[in-house]
Amino acid sequence: MADQLHRTPLVAAGILMGAGLGGFVDGIVLHQILQWHNMLSAKYPPNTLFTAKANMYWDGMFHAAVWVMTAVGLRMLWAAGRRHDVPWSGRTFGGALVLGWGLFNVIEGVIDHLLLGLHHVHEYMADKLPWDLAFLAFGALQILLGWALIRAGRADTTVRGGDITWRGERSGNG
Repeated sequence: MADQLHRTPLVAAGILMGAGLGGFVDGIVLHQILQWHNMLSAKYPPNTLFTAKANMYWDGMFHAAVWVMTAVGLRMLWAAGRRHDVPWSGRTFGGALVLGWGLFNVIEGVIDHLLLGLHHVHEYMADKLPWDLAFLAFGALQILLGWALIRAGRADTTVRGGDITWRGERSGNG
């Protein structure tokens, strides 16, 4: 049965949801609660009403984009759940969520922080680079952890409506 299992739908849904949810954590914690940066704060510091409103608008666009990613990932998860050839594995799905969040951090960090310089992790620190590099390192660590969890989930073979199995052994629940 393990030869006929397809993990890709679950992994793809988890990666997209992880990227979206990771974007929400970034936006809620770093943009709103800690107020360390906004989407365009390196280019347009929010120290006037006009630049504050511009940053708020682009933060809103960012949140709309990560909402769409999360919603599409949820739809993909729903579709995966309707398939009888997709093994339900918390390790696989959890790993994909962590991997997606890590990918979000690395891609967003490289593009927005380093290449375009739209903002930095902690915009109001004199030396911004260590904060940006720590953000990238955290993302890389998430990618490695997510990948390891996905690999560990290969042993999980429970399918929707199927007997609970782990490492190829039946649990006796049926």
